[in-house]
Amino acid sequence: MQRALIASAAGVFVLGLMASGAHIALPVGAVLALAGWAFSSLSVEVSPGELAWYFGPGLFQKHIPRDEIVSAAPVQNSWWWGWGIHLTPRGWLYNVGGLEAVEIVMRDGKRFRIGSDDAAMLARARTGGPDPGR
Repeated sequence: MQRALIASAAGVFVLGLMASGAHIALPVGAVLALAGWAFSSLSVEVSPGELAWYFGPGLFQKHIPRDEIVSAAPVQNSWWWGWGIHLTPRGWLYNVGGLEAVEIVMRDGKRFRIGSDDAAMLARARTGGPDPGR
């Protein structure tokens, strides 16, 4: 839903530029389409040795050793924190939509959040804890 809304807003913006005769409409449209494609999804992978995440086709890849993670807890982001990659009052946020996330606290005290459609499952994957649904 939000992707369609963002795509629609970008389309209206580009059409407005085209209607005004601006020669920048095509490059702006191309940049908006490329950014939309690059940040349309967030993939998170938990392996025995590390936690990794990346946007779209593999952009902005990040990974950390699992033994550096002190805690991972499901959290709810504030709606005004938005989406994307940016600094929030609770550390860095990596998110493509929704308000659910997992807050990761590192051994050195740093913290960040990774958006997820199933934050509880992602938090359990970090700790290797039992699935309460089973």
